Amino acid sequence: MMLQEQKARFEAQRGEKIYDSAVLTFHGVPGWDVYNCSVPFQWNGKEVIFGRVERRGEWANSWVALFEQTGCDEYTRVADFRTLQLEDPFISVIHGEMVLGGTHVRKRSGEIDTYYGYFYRGKDLNELTYFTTGPNYMKDIRLVEMPDGRIGVFSRPRNEQIEKLYGSAAVVGFTVINNLNELTDEVILNAPPIPELFGKGEWGGCNQPIMLQNGHIGVISHHSFSQDTESGVRLSVYMNTAFEFDPVSFTVTTPRIIGTRDCYPAGPAKRPDLTDCTFTSGIVLRADGKADLYGGIGDVGEGRIAIDYPFSAPPVGR
Repeated sequence: MMLQEQKARFEAQRGEKIYDSAVLTFHGVPGWDVYNCSVPFQWNGKEVIFGRVERRGEWANSWVALFEQTGCDEYTRVADFRTLQLEDPFISVIHGEMVLGGTHVRKRSGEIDTYYGYFYRGKDLNELTYFTTGPNYMKDIRLVEMPDGRIGVFSRPRNEQIEKLYGSAAVVGFTVINNLNELTDEVILNAPPIPELFGKGEWGGCNQPIMLQNGHIGVISHHSFSQDTESGVRLSVYMNTAFEFDPVSFTVTTPRIIGTRDCYPAGPAKRPDLTDCTFTSGIVLRADGKADLYGGIGDVGEGRIAIDYPFSAPPVGR
């Protein structure tokens, strides 16, 4: 079944799959949008979240700030946390250290020249240290600590050569390293591709890897395609998806849709081509066994929907 058909079928049944929805409110950054956040996480006894902050009329001119929960679906900027010139932040815990990653855009004469994944590490959010850079023109690099102490690394190359080789606009790769000092652009670039994730013209990537008790890695991801509309706008359609990856056999379950833009409350988009866009942040498990799924919406805000837990086994440590 084509991805467009899967999306239409999912949205026809979303009333049975989405239990709650909300748009997050952010205080302390008046006149700025906050979107494409990390998942909320605990730090010093408080719930915090990293958010991409950018003005509505600007593009590739964002920074990342830290916000503290001050109400239900409500966050306030932590004023004494230094801002970082990044896009689309994400957080991992590796060997007892927090690892913050995001995309750094490099410009020349005001125009985008390239972009890289930047990585920071530390035991204290106020003392994170920049330690490595990912490959040229690569976003969506993610890390997960495995039961034997090694680190799983997901990559996402996307270029014309990839499309010629695999038929899809991007692939997701996977490799394993022993420690964070081995995380280099060469290692990431040479991660072997995981087969059968994307069809012709599709793209996507890993947003949140979760080690499961069955030895698989549950991957909260995004799948995307372009779609022409009757009004002449070519949409960039982004959806929240999930699949399980077996790092031993190097096989995956078929990715399935767990959220689309229509599942979140209605609202504006940064541009007409982003009206059907939700860029996946990840999930947080709930006390009732369900999961809160977070995603950027229309590149202007961050939303939350409550869904069924999407994997066949619980996470390690649960």
